[in-house]
Amino acid sequence: MIVKRLIGLCGLALLTALAACGGGGDSSSVVPPPPPVLLTKAEAFQLLNQGTFGANDSDASHLISLGDNSNSVSRWLDEQIAKPASTQLAYVQAGLPNPIPAGFNISSLNTQRVDVWFQNSLNAPDQLRQRVAWALSNIMVISQNSSLVNYPYALADYYDTLARDAFGNFRTLLQDVTLHVGMGLFLNVLGNRKPDPAHFIRPDENYAREVMQLFTIGLVQLNTDGSTQLVNGQPVPTYDQLVVEGFANAYTGWSYAGATSFAAARHTLAAEVLPMQAYTEQHSTVAKRVLSYPGAALTTIPADQTPAQDLHDALDNIFNHPNVGPFICKQLIQRLVTSNPTPAYVQRVVEKFNNDGSGVRGNMTAVIRAILLDSEARSAPSTATNGKTKEPLLRLTQLWRAYGAKAASGKYQPTASGGPTATFGEGPLLAGSVFNFFSPSYAPPGEISAQNLVAPELQLATEYQNTLVTNFFWTQAIGRTTAQTGLGADVVVIDTTAETALAADSESLVNKVADRLLAGQISATLKAQTKAQIERSSATTGIATRVGDAIYMIASSPEFARQR
Repeated sequence: MIVKRLIGLCGLALLTALAACGGGGDSSSVVPPPPPVLLTKAEAFQLLNQGTFGANDSDASHLISLGDNSNSVSRWLDEQIAKPASTQLAYVQAGLPNPIPAGFNISSLNTQRVDVWFQNSLNAPDQLRQRVAWALSNIMVISQNSSLVNYPYALADYYDTLARDAFGNFRTLLQDVTLHVGMGLFLNVLGNRKPDPAHFIRPDENYAREVMQLFTIGLVQLNTDGSTQLVNGQPVPTYDQLVVEGFANAYTGWSYAGATSFAAARHTLAAEVLPMQAYTEQHSTVAKRVLSYPGAALTTIPADQTPAQDLHDALDNIFNHPNVGPFICKQLIQRLVTSNPTPAYVQRVVEKFNNDGSGVRGNMTAVIRAILLDSEARSAPSTATNGKTKEPLLRLTQLWRAYGAKAASGKYQPTASGGPTATFGEGPLLAGSVFNFFSPSYAPPGEISAQNLVAPELQLATEYQNTLVTNFFWTQAIGRTTAQTGLGADVVVIDTTAETALAADSESLVNKVADRLLAGQISATLKAQTKAQIERSSATTGIATRVGDAIYMIASSPEFARQR
C-alpha cells in the first residue's frame, strides 16, 4: 500500500519512486508497518462456537479476513448485530393447507416449526442473533409439550420475538414475553381473572412466580458478581408469598386480542400471534405488593389503576431489581462461553447491563458484546474449567454446518419420528417443563461438584441419551453422506467429497476431519486412536468406512463435545 501511494504521488517507476519521493530520501527511511496479526483458525473457531450454531471453514475464513485480531472480533459482532432476524412464523403459516381438509390436526405444523428452526440455525446469516435467541428460549421457557401443542403459530412467533428482541432492551423483551399469547397460555396469564371470593376465584400465581424465579431475579439476593448475598451465613430471599400475590393481581384481565369483552375473547389463528389485550372488567383493582429493594420506585402498586398501568409498574419494578443483571448475565455467559465464569467476568458484564456507558440499563447489544469481547472469552483455554460442555443439539448443528448438511427436499428432520428430543434430549421449545432441559446450577456428583463447579449440560448425559447421540453420529457418518445413493428425499446427508479423496492416506484423512471439526486442535491420543480405527479398513475397498470412521471417532469424542 505504501509503495502504491508513493507511485501515485510521484508518477515514476517503482525504483525511481522509492529513491526520489520525500526529497531524495533513502529508501531505507521508508519503514513499512508491521503486517497485521490475524486470528488463528483455532481462535476463529473459539468465537464461532460461542456465537453461532457451530464453527465451519467458511465462517472462520470470513472472520479471519476482517483484519487483525484486535478488531476482527468486534467487526464480526457489528456485522452480526446489524443483520435482521431470520424468522419462523411465515414458514409455519405456509404449511397450513388451503382449503383445510376435514380432520386436519393443527399440531402437525410443529414439524414445520422444528424444520425452519434447523434451517435458520444451520444456514441463516444472523447466526449470533439465532444463538442468543436459543439461549433466551432456554431461560424464558415455553414449551410445545403442554396445551401449546395445538398452537404452532404462537410457538413460532414466540421464538421470533426472542430473535427480534435479542439485541434490544431487556425491558422490552420482558414486556413482549409477558404479553405473548404463548406465554399467556403456558403460565396462565391469558384468562387470569380478578379475585371473586364469592365464587372462590383468586388470581393465578403461576406467571407471577416464574417470571421472578426463572426469568429475571432468581430466588435469593445476588451480588453484582453473581455470588449469593449472605446475612448471618444464610441467603436472603428475593420475594415472599405476599409479593407473588401482588404480581398475580397485577397480571389479571388479559386475554386474546380483538374482542369486545373478556368473556367474548376467543382463540383465532390471527389472535394467536398478537399481544394479549387488556379487559378492564376482569382486572383486579386492589393495591398490589411488589418487590422491595434499595432504589425501588414503589413497593406497592396503587389501587384502581388500569391493567396497562399495573403491568407497566409491575415490570418496571422487576426490571430495576439489582438481581436482574447478575441473574441473566451469568446464564448468558454459561450458555455462550463457559459454565464457570469467574466473579470478575460476571461483574464486568453486569456493569454493562446496569449501564451501557450512556446511562441505559438493559441494553442487550452491550451485554452480548461484553460477553464475547471479554478477556476470559477470548483467551486461550488454560485450565480444565475453561469453556463448557456443548449441548447435544449443538454438537449436531456444528457437525452439520461443518459438512454442509442438507436433504434433497430441503427439510431437516434429525430423527424419523419423535423430534430432536428423542435423540438429543432437547429441541426448540420442546422442554418438559418451565424448568427447561437442564439447570444452570447442575453439578454432576464426583469430581466436578467436589470442586464447587457446575456442568449444566451434563444433566442430559445419561447412559441412554449418550448412546442415542453417538449412535446417531455413527449412522450419519457411515450411512448418510454424499457417498451413498438411494437415500430418501428427506434424509439429511453430509458432504464428504473432500474426505473421500484423502481416504487412502489415514494421516491426511484424520488431519482433514480434525481441521473441519476441531480447527486442527486434536490430541495425539485421539489422533492415534482414529488412525488405528481407519486402518482396520482397506485403503482401496473400504473408502466409505474409512471416511465414516474418521468422522465418527472425532465427532463422538470428548474433544468435540467440549467447547473451548
